[in-house]
Amino acid sequence: MKYLFAYCAPLALSLALGAASLRADTPDPGQIEISVGRLLEQGHYSRMKLDEKVSQRFLKNYLEALDYNHLYFTQKDVDLFTAKFGNTLNNDVLLGNPDPAFTIFNIYKKHVEDRVAKVKELLTQKYDFTSNRSVEVNRQKAAWPKDDTEADTLWRDRIEGELLQETLNKHATDVPVKVLTRRYDQMLRNLHEQNKEDIIKGFLTTLALTYDPHSEYMSKSELDNFQINMRLSLVGIGAVLHSEDGYAKIAELVTGGPAAKDARLKVGDRVTGVAQGDKDFVDSVDMKLDKVVEMIRGKKDTIVRLQVIPATATDPSVRKIIEIKRDEIKLKEQEAKAEIIERTGPDGNPIRLGWIILPSFYADMEHSGAAGAKSTTKDVLALINRLKQEHIQGLVVDLRKNGGGSLEEAVNLTGLFIKRGPVVQAKDSNGNIHVSKDRDPSIAWDGPLVVCCNRLSASASEIFAAALQDYNRAVIVGDQRSFGKGTVQTMLEIGRIMPFLGSGNNEAGALKLTIQKFYRIAGGSTQHKGVESDVVLPSLFDRPEIGESALKGPLPYDTVPPVDFDKWDHPLFKNDLRQRSAARVAADPEFRYITEDLDEVKKRLGDNKVSLNQKVRLAEIDQDKARRDKRTAAREKIKQPNAKTYVITLDNVAKPDLQLVTFEKPDKKTADGAAPATPAEEDAADDEESTNRLERFDPIKIESLNILNDLIDLSRNPKTATASTAK
Repeated sequence: MKYLFAYCAPLALSLALGAASLRADTPDPGQIEISVGRLLEQGHYSRMKLDEKVSQRFLKNYLEALDYNHLYFTQKDVDLFTAKFGNTLNNDVLLGNPDPAFTIFNIYKKHVEDRVAKVKELLTQKYDFTSNRSVEVNRQKAAWPKDDTEADTLWRDRIEGELLQETLNKHATDVPVKVLTRRYDQMLRNLHEQNKEDIIKGFLTTLALTYDPHSEYMSKSELDNFQINMRLSLVGIGAVLHSEDGYAKIAELVTGGPAAKDARLKVGDRVTGVAQGDKDFVDSVDMKLDKVVEMIRGKKDTIVRLQVIPATATDPSVRKIIEIKRDEIKLKEQEAKAEIIERTGPDGNPIRLGWIILPSFYADMEHSGAAGAKSTTKDVLALINRLKQEHIQGLVVDLRKNGGGSLEEAVNLTGLFIKRGPVVQAKDSNGNIHVSKDRDPSIAWDGPLVVCCNRLSASASEIFAAALQDYNRAVIVGDQRSFGKGTVQTMLEIGRIMPFLGSGNNEAGALKLTIQKFYRIAGGSTQHKGVESDVVLPSLFDRPEIGESALKGPLPYDTVPPVDFDKWDHPLFKNDLRQRSAARVAADPEFRYITEDLDEVKKRLGDNKVSLNQKVRLAEIDQDKARRDKRTAAREKIKQPNAKTYVITLDNVAKPDLQLVTFEKPDKKTADGAAPATPAEEDAADDEESTNRLERFDPIKIESLNILNDLIDLSRNPKTATASTAK
């Protein structure tokens, strides 16, 4: 998750550490421990003391961070760790004793080494995949195996499942036994590569996460990497990855980057292998994340191939291969942009609607206020002015997948749609509340307005949407609620805060620390609850496992007193909009597909098991393929929407001509004399066709425009609204 806001005031702390001065190129891990512990105690929003209660949670979280699927430690190990460290880890941190971190890690490493030796024995056995047994997919909530005997049984099923998974992989790079042998050898190599910095980083990050899900300790190498990313000058594919269950998982695609333009790599895809150009794949399962990132990065115009498990795959044996050319990731391609959609209005007459896509709330903090400095508000204002010149009758602001950004920009952008007034409240750990206000009485757009959100809309997005909802200025459309992140973090370089660790450099790393909570002007927090949509649409993202409430140890929801503000004096007809939308959604096959897929995902997650029987798995794969083929055939028969779309960017916002968007269906036929398409090439063509279809027939987008149409109609003809709906 990104920071809630890009800017934060420096945090001043008075710390009485009583530590001797230590000046060295490599700070002592114990001194870093002391610093992180004291910063968390005195600087974190909760002001929670690092006591025995926190120590117990910290130990539990650390064991689960090392062994996330409860496969290497046994309950006997956990009981021994609890007896030895459960009530004392807090003192070890505050006294600068890193021995428990190394002790626990070394025992974990020994268990992994022993288990890999047993795995290799299992790989020599014969499996016919005809049993009626199944294997648990996710063991994060399962009990620890009580002893080695129970663990051996779990691992036998697990290895059989992995072998079957690789047997069913149509893009397999080698025979299953060799693939798994290399995978576990690689896991051991990665484990042996862990140095003291890595171990302390994992230990202290777990400590920070025990306070809340968005606080984190960054080692020097991670801080250096973070600062490189902040310069936005990297060459790569434009994908943000995080480590999950042994995979490098796609967390975000950078707008305008090679991966986003290619459109085949999706958020949620899990990388299983990386190849340079036409070289062999290197298995990346259980590989350190920075190693995977290093393999994916490279020189401009070079090729990297990724083997991934698609996010939509119901069977983990499914793979696809994606070839991407690396390029420079430019900031300008992450800017706001707009579209003009020409379609037929409710009265049958042509209508023009505006659509603004906002990837984040960005700002140039170093040159704020200077001429030419980047600003979300300035860019969106330019787009709105052009949209008004093109005579749009309504506007949608698309915040789907917008993870946040600058508080100041969220406040200023809200000001484009309201008269002056409060936008958001912030409370610090002392209970002091500050109200951020829009002080500009001018309004850039006073017409019908819809804001589109989903579960991945977070932080500044939620501040913006919540304010417009509280003012009754816009209709919020999308998932049941947004992400629910109502906290803000600041970055503290420990070497600057604790000068005894070095001469103000970053050798000691940094602590990303939660220091405030944010509240709506109506008094409620966005924490946990997020922003609830006025009109809810079915969405694959609308699942309880996505959002703040699904994270470990989030700060609680609470309220503060509301502030005075003047609501928008025009009705929004929300009940009528809900009724009209519900009728369309019920008749729309795309929303029916989404609902079916959600039910299937819910069922699979509930079952949390896959069969070890090859025939059963093949039947499930064939069933999934038949369902996809049936949908594809049905979509071919659907009449294309009678609409034209024009794109407006900040590069062409002042140009007189409009850029018409066209969609071309990829040609999967083989040219005369050419070799037949490979399965990977066929998948690529299918993905491209699917992406074009989603862009052109995005059901959320189409229905949001329908809702905007209805809002325009009802605003013109309020007499057609049902009773008691003008809210």
